[in-house]
Amino acid sequence: MLLERYLEQLAAETMQRALGLDTLPQALLRATADAKFGDYQVNGAMALAKRLQRDPRALAAPIAEALAQQDAIKTAQVAGPGFVNLTLDDEWIAARLTDALADERLGVDEVAQPQTVVVDFSSPNIAKQMHVGHLRSTILGHALIQLSRFVGHHVIGDNHIGDWGTQYGLLLVGMRRWGNEDALNNDAIVELERVYKLASAAAKESQTFADEARAELAKLQAGDEENLRLWKRFVQTTRATLEQIYARLGVTFDTWLGESAYHEALPGVVETLLQRGIAREDNGAVCVFFNEINEADIAGALPHSIPKKLRKRKEPLIVRKKDGAFLYSTTDLATAYHRRDAFGAQRSAYVVDSRQSLHFEQVFAVARLLGIDTQLDHVGFGTILGDDGTPIKTRDGKAITLKALLDEAEQRTEQLINEKSKEGVLRIGPDQLNEARRVIGLGAVKYGDLMQNRLTDYKFDWEKMIALSGNAAPYLQYNYARTRSVFREGNIAWDGYHAALCTEHPAERALARVLLRFGDTVHRAAHSYQPHLVCEYLYTLARQFSRFWRDCPVLNSQAETRASRLALVALCGRQLQLGLKLLGIGVLDKM
Repeated sequence: MLLERYLEQLAAETMQRALGLDTLPQALLRATADAKFGDYQVNGAMALAKRLQRDPRALAAPIAEALAQQDAIKTAQVAGPGFVNLTLDDEWIAARLTDALADERLGVDEVAQPQTVVVDFSSPNIAKQMHVGHLRSTILGHALIQLSRFVGHHVIGDNHIGDWGTQYGLLLVGMRRWGNEDALNNDAIVELERVYKLASAAAKESQTFADEARAELAKLQAGDEENLRLWKRFVQTTRATLEQIYARLGVTFDTWLGESAYHEALPGVVETLLQRGIAREDNGAVCVFFNEINEADIAGALPHSIPKKLRKRKEPLIVRKKDGAFLYSTTDLATAYHRRDAFGAQRSAYVVDSRQSLHFEQVFAVARLLGIDTQLDHVGFGTILGDDGTPIKTRDGKAITLKALLDEAEQRTEQLINEKSKEGVLRIGPDQLNEARRVIGLGAVKYGDLMQNRLTDYKFDWEKMIALSGNAAPYLQYNYARTRSVFREGNIAWDGYHAALCTEHPAERALARVLLRFGDTVHRAAHSYQPHLVCEYLYTLARQFSRFWRDCPVLNSQAETRASRLALVALCGRQLQLGLKLLGIGVLDKM
């Protein structure tokens, strides 16, 4: 059940009946900022008063009286200039949560109109190690896929890897000149990265070397057998290394369609843009000048294709350079066509850092001019910063590899486990250590990133990430393990436990009101591409559960109270487990 959708509809229908309106009004439901004013606030009377030229409090009074008669509402009171504050009925809440406990989806409805959604995420380059800059795209994209699938969408995860272009000409020449076969066999991606750096430096110093690299790239793009064989080896060996990192993170993809998959389609994209008057030649290059285009002249263009701020820019979007080379923009347009036609995508989300926002705004505008009706969303994100406020790097100024970051997370987690075990806070035995350091350590890194509003930069802080208190994954995992410990101590089966809930104690009522918001939070996070909303919810839930744990004995209560409190504990534990799972984070039954 989606609580806010239900209450919004209930309030709107009640308003219509109470005021004798011909059409269904907007209830304008909002959660109250302070619990002393109730649980929710209906602000619709304010909007109606302006339209009907009536006193808002006079309109709010019959609305409040009618709402108070609904089973879900305990009290409805007029406040301020015409708000209606609602307090939900405790028995109604308990009944909803009892139903949720019996449901494997915990009462979370699926969307009424599911879509086919492509999520484009991670997208590293071939022949380069993944570094900390890939962390946000990878785990954010994975979380968005989990959330979107759970609410009912058909989701395709695509790793649009950088496996084509200028760098491969450099690699082809570089491997023949400096490559070491044994090193390539032992650790391919490190060897490829070493050779690429040498080749890139050589191309800057020697025009002859740069020309040779361009010639080898042209041969590759023309289908030269030997160059294709080497290129395929670069791709295959790099992918094998990438797969190890993805397996460690628990991340999978439905398809790996890199830039090379669209190479043959690029000339056709440019020709279409020219034929339809969307692009024109400029000094040998083919460009789209948004300030010159009249959308009405473009047959098949979707309405409002070009945002106003793009019209004001004189800089064009280049789709083919004067030397005939294509760009990311051309590939992205070919990709949009493919996802619409091959996947039937109704929506595509590009999980790429916010610095690329202008690029995507331009590409999406051209796609709309081409009549591509897929909803295209740039899911931008900020930068991970070090203590000095600049993008995080190693002490010698190099980018931190993702493997090194994950290794350190596990090492620091092991230190935490050893320290807290000596203090008696944790009870993780030697046989659990490997799994615990992995689940807690990697979960801490993921949560530490996902808890941030994705649009903001944030400082990477090990101390806050790997902590058993505060807004951190180990704290949530610890509280989940607490819920399991109650059932072990009482020798009660965890799986399938069900009992009717009642909420008599203030701590029970407070916890129940949090539990009721799970479905709304999951849907809101999926719809808005904001997994930090789930993090905020889970932290609020864990804190409220801790208060309940402190104030409400469970196993030592009388039989009926005991069963109800066990049900609250079970539902809390299952929400923590499911919520973390949707973020790509595991749990431990014992901590």
